[in-house]
Amino acid sequence: MTSSLLDTINDPADLRRLPRAQLKALAGELRAFVLDSVSRTGGHLSSNLGTVELSIALHYVFATPDDRIVWDVGHQTYPHKILTGRRERMPTLRQFGGLAGFPQRSESAYDTFGTAHSSTSISAALGMAMASKHKGEKRQCIAVIGDSALTGGMAFEALNNAGVSDCNLLVILNDNDMSISPAVGALNRYLAQLMTGRFYAAAKSVGKNVLSIAPPLFELAKRFEEHAKGMVVPATLFEKFGFNYSGPIDGHDIESLVPTLENIRQLGGLQFLHVVTRKGQGYKLAEADPVAYHGPGKFDPAVGLTAPATPPKTTFTQVFGQWLCDMAQHDARLVGITPAMREGSGLVEFEKHFPDRYYDVGIAEQHAVTFAAGMACEGLKPVVAIYSTFLQRGYDQLIHDVALQKLPVVFALDRAGLVGADGPTHAGAYDIAYLRCVPNVSIACPSDENECRRLLTTAFEQDHPVAVRYPRGAGVGAAIEPGLQSLPFGKGEVRRWRAGGAERTDCKGVAVLAFGTLLHPALAVAQRLDLTVADMRWAKPLDLALLLEIAAGHEGLVTLEEGCIMGGAGGAVAEALQAAGVLKPVLQLGLRDEFAPHGDPARLLSLQGLDAAGIEASILARFGGIVDRMPPALKVVGQG
Repeated sequence: MTSSLLDTINDPADLRRLPRAQLKALAGELRAFVLDSVSRTGGHLSSNLGTVELSIALHYVFATPDDRIVWDVGHQTYPHKILTGRRERMPTLRQFGGLAGFPQRSESAYDTFGTAHSSTSISAALGMAMASKHKGEKRQCIAVIGDSALTGGMAFEALNNAGVSDCNLLVILNDNDMSISPAVGALNRYLAQLMTGRFYAAAKSVGKNVLSIAPPLFELAKRFEEHAKGMVVPATLFEKFGFNYSGPIDGHDIESLVPTLENIRQLGGLQFLHVVTRKGQGYKLAEADPVAYHGPGKFDPAVGLTAPATPPKTTFTQVFGQWLCDMAQHDARLVGITPAMREGSGLVEFEKHFPDRYYDVGIAEQHAVTFAAGMACEGLKPVVAIYSTFLQRGYDQLIHDVALQKLPVVFALDRAGLVGADGPTHAGAYDIAYLRCVPNVSIACPSDENECRRLLTTAFEQDHPVAVRYPRGAGVGAAIEPGLQSLPFGKGEVRRWRAGGAERTDCKGVAVLAFGTLLHPALAVAQRLDLTVADMRWAKPLDLALLLEIAAGHEGLVTLEEGCIMGGAGGAVAEALQAAGVLKPVLQLGLRDEFAPHGDPARLLSLQGLDAAGIEASILARFGGIVDRMPPALKVVGQG
C-alpha cells in the first residue's frame, strides 16, 4: 500500500522535520499501515491501533534514541517499530529471522529495553535515568505503561523508589479502559497543558516557598489545589509518590499530546502523564471487540475475523477450561484464580458459570500464588491458571507460601515448551527444572488432550501442590473421555515395547522415556528403529519402578522433553539411576542451553532437534552400534 507521508519516514529524524500540522495525516496513514500489516502476518492489533498518536508524539518531541523510551510489555510497539526504520520489514513480523513482536535490544537502538512481561518499564527507565545522572549525561527517560500493567506490584515498587530519586523520569500511563467525551477531552487538554507549563510550575514552586513560612495557609492552599484538581483529574496518588501529575488527556489528539510533551520535556524531574486511549482505535471491528482483535491471525480487514472453514482441533487450553467447569460442578471447594489471563488461560466459561468462584487478581503473579495459599489454608482447593513463563514471577511465593506449607494448590501451566511467534519471553522452557528442585511439589507432563484432563483430576485429588504442564495449541486430537477419571499418581506407562516384547530383560536395544507431547514423534521414530517407548507422565515423582525395569532390559536410554535439558526431567532420570547404582548411558534430548527465537513452532522444534527426524538422528548418532544389531528388515525401514 502507498503512504505519501509515511514513505518519507525512515527514522525519527525524518519525523521531526515534518510540520506539526501534518502529524494528524501521518497518524491516519500509520494506523492504516498497521492494520494492513497485521492482517497479513497476524499479531497484536488492538493495542497497536491504540498507540499510533502516542508513538508519533513521543518520537516527534523527544530526541530518540538518545532519549530513552521503555514500552511496558511491548505488544503495542508496532507503530514505534515502523517509525524507527523497520517499516519494510513488517512483512516478517513474528516470523523466524524476522521482526520480533516485542521490543528487542538486538533489533534496534530505539528498542532501549527488551520487554514482554508486564510492569517492568518504570524500574528500567528509572535505572536508565539514574545511570544518566551518574555519568553526567542529560537525557529524558520515559516509561510507557498501561493501566493493566500498573496493577503489578513491581510498578509501585519502582514509583516508590523514584519518589526519592533526583532524576529526569517521565511515566506515561496509557489508560485504555475508559473514554473521554469531547467536552471533557477539550477541558483536560487545556488543563494538562496549563499544568505542565513553566509558568504553572514556577508559580507552584514559589507558592510553596512563600506559604511554607505560614503552615496553616500552606495546608489550606494545598487542600484547595488537590480539591480543584480532583474535580477534573483522578486522585493525586501519583503526586504522593513525588511526581508532578498531568492529565488525563486524549491520547488520540495529536494536537494535545505534542505541546503537553514539549512542556514536560522543559520541566524535567519526575513527571507523570495520564493519557487515555482506545484499543482498536480507528478500526470499528476492533473497537467493538478489542479482546477478539488482541492477537488475531491473518484476516481480511474489509471482512474482519471469520470462523475457519473446518473446525480446529480442541486445544489444551480448552481441555483445561472444560475440566475446570466440570470439576467445579463436582467439588464446591474448587476456586479458579488467574493473574489477568482469563482468555489466554481458558477461564471464560468458568467465570460465566461460576462467577462467585472466579478470581482475576490482575497482573500480579506473586499475589496470585500467595492468594491461592491463603485460600488453601481455609480448606478450599485453588486452581491457579497461569502460563509457565509467568509462574517464574511468583517463584518465591511458590516455595515459601505454598510448597513449604504443603498446601494443595493446583498450578495449570499453559504454554509449556516453545510457543512460536511470541518468542523466548513467553516460552515455557524452565518449569520442570525450577519446580522439581522444590520439596513437596509434583509435576505432571500429559502427552495428549485426554491424558491432560485425567492428570488434572489426579492433581486435584492430591493434598500437596501439583503442577500440570501442557503446551499452547492443540495436540494429536486424542478423543477426550467424559467424566473425571484420574490416572495413578506418579506412574507412567510403556506405550511400545521393542520387538520380542515378552523378552524384556535380555538387555538389548534402546528405550525412549518421553515426558509430555514429544511422546508422539518418539513413537514414530520407534516404529522405524524398533525402540521401546514409555510415556513417563510425571517428572516428579519419577516412576522409579518403571524406570528400573526399562533400564534393566535395554543397553541405552533416551530422555525426551520439551523443556530445558539442564535440570530437566532427563537430569532426574540420570540422578535416579545413579542413586540406584545403575550404570547405563543416557542421552538427554530437550531444549538446549540457549533462548529459542520466535518463529513457527514446528521449525523451532526442528532446529532444536526435537522433531521426528532430529530425534532419530540423535539416537543413531549416540546409539548407532546398538541400532545396527536390529533385524535387517527394520534397518531398511529406518533408512527409508
